[in-house]
Amino acid sequence: IDNWSKEVFISLQILVKPSVDYCIQFWSPDQSDTDLLERVQRNATRLIPVGNVFCTRSGLQTFRAFHRCAPCLSGDALFVHRDTEKNNPTTVFDFTPENLKRVQAILSIYPEGHKSAAVIPMLDLAQRQHGWLPISAMHKVADMLDMPRMRVYEVATFYTMFNRSPVGKYHVQVCTTTPCMLRGAEELLDCVKQKLGIKEGETTKDGLFTLSVVECLGACVNAPMMQINDNYYEDLTLKDAEEILSDLKAGKKPKAGPRNGRFASEPLGGLTSLTEPPKGPGFGVRPDL
Repeated sequence: IDNWSKEVFISLQILVKPSVDYCIQFWSPDQSDTDLLERVQRNATRLIPVGNVFCTRSGLQTFRAFHRCAPCLSGDALFVHRDTEKNNPTTVFDFTPENLKRVQAILSIYPEGHKSAAVIPMLDLAQRQHGWLPISAMHKVADMLDMPRMRVYEVATFYTMFNRSPVGKYHVQVCTTTPCMLRGAEELLDCVKQKLGIKEGETTKDGLFTLSVVECLGACVNAPMMQINDNYYEDLTLKDAEEILSDLKAGKKPKAGPRNGRFASEPLGGLTSLTEPPKGPGFGVRPDL
């Protein structure tokens, strides 16, 4: 570090106030510059050395806790756009004649001056046609709705239902939020990873499966569960998950819904209410009414 920086370090005692926490990182290209370290320590009397870091006494615990923090984990989706060979403004996209009729049907629902409210169903329609949602499809929707492109980007990046990069034929989404986690979602996720040979955010080499980890899908009573395309597979065991993936790979269509014999989300041990036929009109009503 240059002489000016050295003077800044030596003058730190003027800046440090007892009521404020400071954590100052010391770095030098020449780590043998012990003279500078000693001068900083000697002159900045209220700073406590911790390795090559100087802290105030009140900030010492905060600094140590900071260095024990786990690294921040991110999802498998990038929230900003990066042009690629498959996804850039020149990527060809246009609605098919059949889907243009659907677009008109969607737009007819909304009153004049509020057509922008159709952005979500139109983006969904574009994704279903293309298989995923390239930026050129967002531009097409923005132009058709006379919306700023940025407004469409905001919607597409906010909702995780929109896949802004290519996905496989079967998009496997495993819920790992609290109810599913308590019922074995982590073991389910490991099972799916091992079965498909991929990690979250990856696609199998044959292009059949993409694996994603998602937040709550609203089927907490039927935990653990996973969503594959539009279907929910619920009350899963590890064996169930393997069977479902094997069936899809073989071109079969596994039955969606609970896998433990339940019809929907009724109590697993049987009904606890509404166990009798309804009494019919007038039951419990006074005769004179």
